[in-house]
Amino acid sequence: MTRRDRDYMTEALALARRSITAGEVPVGAVVVDREGEIIGRGHNRPVALHDPTAHAEILAMREAGRRLGNYRLDDCTLFVTLEPCPMCLAAASHARIARIVYAAPDPRAGACGSAIDLNRAAWHQFRPIIDTGPLETEAAEMLTAFFRQRR
Repeated sequence: MTRRDRDYMTEALALARRSITAGEVPVGAVVVDREGEIIGRGHNRPVALHDPTAHAEILAMREAGRRLGNYRLDDCTLFVTLEPCPMCLAAASHARIARIVYAAPDPRAGACGSAIDLNRAAWHQFRPIIDTGPLETEAAEMLTAFFRQRR
């Protein structure tokens, strides 16, 4: 992990905080292009948008695709505060995201190795590099506090 990885994950954590304010599960994501510019941002909004696909990763990839004028996000990196679910991993693979960096593992629904490792599935034609670690404690604590308040 590089210092820049930490900076991008810090931005994703700031976006996750927006989800808390809106009563959504606190997950944030950014898409970074090969030059290091953030071209897509998102935070969880399925409740607000009445859209089960409005996960942070999906919203960040949608914005990045609009900015690039292409659904293919070649040579881009997706930074997300929680391990992507199967839907988000499949979308990132379809978009040809080169690398996914996540902070906190998701043992219940994580598709990058915690609950299941879909990146190793034979049907995947494109496999992003998966990295973990930057700001894991901060992301996990934010999620734990959110769910503790809801109970």
